[in-house]
This record gives sequence, structure tokens and C-alpha cells, in this order.
Amino acid sequence: MKDNKSNIKVKKKQYRLDTFDIVNYVIMIAILIIIAYPIYFTIIASFSEPSAVATNKVSLWPVGFNLKAYEHVFRYKPIWTGYANSIFYTTCGTLFSLFMTIPAAYAMSKKKLPLKGLATLFFAFTMYFGGGTIPTYVQVRNMHLLDTRIILVIMGAFGVYNMIMTRAYFSNNISESLYEAAEIDGSGELRKFFAIALPLSKPIIAVMTLYYAVGHWNSYFSAMLYTSSPELKPLQLVLRDVLILNQKATDPALLADQMANGGVDAVKLAVEQANMAYAMKFSVVFIASAPMLAMYPFVQKYFVKGAMIGSVKE
Repeated sequence: MKDNKSNIKVKKKQYRLDTFDIVNYVIMIAILIIIAYPIYFTIIASFSEPSAVATNKVSLWPVGFNLKAYEHVFRYKPIWTGYANSIFYTTCGTLFSLFMTIPAAYAMSKKKLPLKGLATLFFAFTMYFGGGTIPTYVQVRNMHLLDTRIILVIMGAFGVYNMIMTRAYFSNNISESLYEAAEIDGSGELRKFFAIALPLSKPIIAVMTLYYAVGHWNSYFSAMLYTSSPELKPLQLVLRDVLILNQKATDPALLADQMANGGVDAVKLAVEQANMAYAMKFSVVFIASAPMLAMYPFVQKYFVKGAMIGSVKE
């Protein structure tokens, strides 16, 4: 009799566990659909007929599969200029950010660092208080960095939160005995940093690389404030022009030739141009997002490990 009761309890417990799993899977799948569908829709809309996209006929699969939107995007010269600029700013900015963050985190992880408390207070102060947009602009102008590439590389190069996370990783995952053994062998701080700290810190370096690369790639506000030359615009600022300012990224010379030759009715041409500009928005969004989407799988295994370990409190 007791065995039957225990079996019933086990079955009830197993049933509750299975029910929880089902509900959990349903919720997770719903969240996945909510997150993934906008990306999926952007992709299928970019490969659909522009008129079908403009009239909301695209929902689950491409309608009238074609590459017209991409053809017009690739003929739009600011896209190529913005792409090249964004690659330059992201590469140089990420390397400079790592150069600033990793050594600072290594130094702050040292328990015997002189004035460590004061340095920590200084870093924490900058997280909550800033100079403001106008004073920063005046300072940049006084340094003669307006309308230059270097300002978009160095602006926002150091993230205090990223430094704190990296410092926690150094403190919790690299034993002091390794540093002591290296010191006995005559190693200085530079050699300990390059020979011990850096090789053992690949996960957190990968996380910081992804954080900074995404930040630089998506940045447009600094470029909007501190640059005015079209040849310095990053891709995100070009994307802003297309999406928000509704600039029609079409070839003006081609349109002028068509209207001059009378091959296309002016009204029909205007409608086609509006539809194409609308469809191009999706292709531009996908083109801008593709590098980060392609980069993430290569650092994903380091990302989870580094983010979790680096977030442990010292």
C-alpha cells in the first residue's frame, strides 16, 4: 500500500515537472519568435518585389523574389563609403579600446596597487557623472579634432563597466601563485602581463572585443555631432539618412535619363521610386547587421564563459 502511494507521488511529481517543461518551452519559443521574426522579415522583405513590400503583401516568405533593392543599394555610393568608414572605425576603435581597458583592468586587479581605493573611486565617479554634450563638443573643438577620423576612434574608447568586469576576471581566475612564481624567476609586471595574464584571458578578451565592436559598429551619435563631411560618415549615419530622413537612395542620373527619354511615365516612375526606397530600407538594415551576426558565432563560446565568470563579485 505504501509502495502504491509513493508511486503515485512520484508520478504526480513527474507530471508537474513535465508540465513545467512544456510551459517553459512554449514561453521560450514564443520569445524566440518575437525576437527572430523581425530579423527574418527584414531578410525576406529585402529579397521581395518592392511593390509587394510597400503594399504589405510580404509576411512569411518572399513575394516576387528579386535583387532589385540590393542592386540599387550597391549603386548608392554613400553606402560603400559608410561601410568602409564603419569597418575602419570599428577595427581601430576596438583595438584602441582593448588597449585602454585590458591593462587598466590588470592593474586594478592587483591587491597591492598604491592608491587603489582612490583610483576605484575615480573610475566609479565617471560612471555617474559626465561633462555634458556641449562642454564635450567645445573640448573636442579646442583640440582641433572636429571633422576628423580620430575623434570617432577615441570617443567612448574606455568603458568603466567593461574594465570592472575584466578586473573581476583577472582577480578570480588567475592565481596569485602564478605571478609570484614569475616574480621569483625575475619577471617584471610587463612580462607577467604578456606571458601570464593575456594568454589566460581569452574568454574575457573575446567578450570585450564583441562589446566594443558592436558599440563602435552601431555608433552614429558621435559622428553626427563631430563630423560634417560626407566622406567621414559611418554606415549607421547613412542608414539613419535612409530610414529616418527618408532619403531616396536611387541613382539620380538613371532617373533623369528615363524621364528625359520619355520611357517611363513620371507618375509611375515616382511610385516605383517610392516603393524602391521603402524596400531598400530593409536591404540596408540587413547589410548593416550582417557583419555582427556573422561575428557572434565565432565568439559565442567565449562570450558565455567570459561574461559569467567576469561578473562574479570579488
